[in-house]
Amino acid sequence: MASLQAFREYTLAVAARVAEVMADDGGARFGSSLCGSGVVGLGSVELAQRAVAAEIATATRMSDRVVQRQMGQALELLSRFPGTFHALADGRISLTHARVIQDAGVSLVDSETVAGFEAAVLPCAESQAPNRLRRLAAREAEKAHPEALVVRHERAVAGRCVRVNPLPDGMAELAATLPAAVAYGIHDRLTQMAKKHTELTASGAGPAAALGTAASTDVGESRTMDQLRADLFSDMLLSGAPTGHDTPDRLLAAITAQVDVTVPVLTLMGGKFSRSGKRRVKGRLGGAPAELSGRHPIDPETAKQLAGAASAWNRVLTDPVSGAVLAVDRYRPGEDIKRLLTARDSRCRFPGCGIPTRDLDLDHTRDAAHGGATEAGNLAGLCRRHHVLKHHSEWTVRQAGNGTLQWTSPTGRNYTDKPPTPAATTVNTSSNPPPF
Repeated sequence: MASLQAFREYTLAVAARVAEVMADDGGARFGSSLCGSGVVGLGSVELAQRAVAAEIATATRMSDRVVQRQMGQALELLSRFPGTFHALADGRISLTHARVIQDAGVSLVDSETVAGFEAAVLPCAESQAPNRLRRLAAREAEKAHPEALVVRHERAVAGRCVRVNPLPDGMAELAATLPAAVAYGIHDRLTQMAKKHTELTASGAGPAAALGTAASTDVGESRTMDQLRADLFSDMLLSGAPTGHDTPDRLLAAITAQVDVTVPVLTLMGGKFSRSGKRRVKGRLGGAPAELSGRHPIDPETAKQLAGAASAWNRVLTDPVSGAVLAVDRYRPGEDIKRLLTARDSRCRFPGCGIPTRDLDLDHTRDAAHGGATEAGNLAGLCRRHHVLKHHSEWTVRQAGNGTLQWTSPTGRNYTDKPPTPAATTVNTSSNPPPF
């Protein structure tokens, strides 16, 4: 298995080399048209890598971003960590061991330094589990690093960010990359606040109502420490003011969240829901989950509250049988065609890409400069990565009607991307038509 994994790494590294050769041989094709396109710092090598990654990704039904990252990772393993690659190819270590070594030594530049680092960690990799190897690899990399930790930390702080990752059952993970002292400090403060809340609730001195959506009792706090930390975290971020960064007239504090909610029309009709979350219509289940930004399901009761009360939410009503968009009702004014395409596409229209609508460019399939009309039949939402790929590589696309896109790769393979199906309710109409 390790030998096959090594062969896969070798193949991905070859793909990365192919992209470099393509860029050298056809630099004008990949780079000359970038001038004046608004793309900054994007060269012919990067575009060639994207084109190759997209070719592999569509053929294997993967994300081209993932494939491009794997190509770079494989090329780095072969070129910078040859000892680790040979140990993998010989079956002496697993791919997980190789990744631990690679991740720990990624910041080591000098080849002699890397060789010394590999010599120190490979014996451990051949005899210990990856989790035990990780601590030794981090320690040895720190010893071998020529640059002071304080300098590297200052540079790493520039990469701080916050991300949202979808999870099952209407949940999501909010992840923040922060300086370690700040991250542990936030966690400790939430812990202290949760403990104090529990103490006050138990003594009867604190509020009886729970934070967020969790429940509390008069005799004590029923939530776990993790649940309390999560509720306090949510409460402060959704209702608190950024006192350390706000303007004198509190402009930042006045900003509220905006999220698109796609709601099946039966979900908004009155009635009770079963424990499964589906609405009962004349004795049968007729509800369907709503979706956040066209990609993440939420429970019907939450959707009803948001769609009916919160002015910062966008509503997209869908037919309960066909799933077609019935109406786009945005409380804040906007252009009709943008709302229509936002409702129709809901994600990037390149095969395998899931970037949500809010981060997309509205692209003319047939360029407006060549007579392409600005209408729904000639527009599609593309993320910036695939927008650039369409215009500056050999990838081509055409509209096939009803929002369907036909993509053709540089090697001639064809891929069809249809608009995502909105949330809808499936009802048996053979004997009992929907109650309209």
